[in-house]
Amino acid sequence: MTLWTDLAGLDYTIRHVPVGAWSTRVLDCGDGPPFILMHGTGGHLEAFTRNLRALAAHYRVIAYDFPGHGWTTTAHTDLEIGDYIAHLVGLMDALGIDRAHLSGESLGGWVAVKFAAAHPGRVGRLVLNTPGGTMATPEVMERIRALSQAAADNPTDERIRARLEWLMADPRSVTDELVAIRQGIYARPGFAESMRHILCLQDPDVRRRNLVTDDELAAITAPALVIWTSDDPSGPAKAGLDMAKLLPAGEFQLIERAGHWPQWEQQEYFDQIVLKFLDRPA
Repeated sequence: MTLWTDLAGLDYTIRHVPVGAWSTRVLDCGDGPPFILMHGTGGHLEAFTRNLRALAAHYRVIAYDFPGHGWTTTAHTDLEIGDYIAHLVGLMDALGIDRAHLSGESLGGWVAVKFAAAHPGRVGRLVLNTPGGTMATPEVMERIRALSQAAADNPTDERIRARLEWLMADPRSVTDELVAIRQGIYARPGFAESMRHILCLQDPDVRRRNLVTDDELAAITAPALVIWTSDDPSGPAKAGLDMAKLLPAGEFQLIERAGHWPQWEQQEYFDQIVLKFLDRPA
């Protein structure tokens, strides 16, 4: 199985969309209500290729590379959550989308929560997969910083693989293809500097001023599904359960035998959970 197998037979486009200073790489697939997918720190839109077939059968699925990430313009200044929110507003405007469902993993979930609190009228439902933004655990932050910057500074097979294996409960899920895709991105001119600006959120002072507050969670009226995993290295499942309890229309789902991101073979189950949640009558 390769990413090309996942995409075989699907009608999709990948293009760069100007959003302010950012030439933003965007994948667009399917018809129906818009559903925007957002990746984690140091990630890229390929994280969602295995989800496209199921999700795009019901929705217009949009995945994109965050500012400073993937094949979007590299960053030359620090990127805090407000920068990602402003970029998402601009991207939705550029794509003619007034309102969308949002799904975010890790950093993407952090952005989704903050976006929903700031722009409630532009959000349908929220899917939050091991979202960041509620914890500031020094050893986790340092581990993310060390693995990510080392991979960007010298994107060898070993360093890229170590960064990806941190995400997975089973290291065998890190295929040679996944490593090669990320190597190509991390070897881009200027990407090592971009990673330093991405990782500012792992600095305790910067992180503290960007954290999701209980008041923000309590103000989000959109239905929200918080998905956590049994073996997430970023924090315990209780963090997700606590978040779901603070969200007025929140609910919680645990995926067993998974790390920070569900294994490739668990993506079908992930899609079933998400579609059941999105398709539920209001």
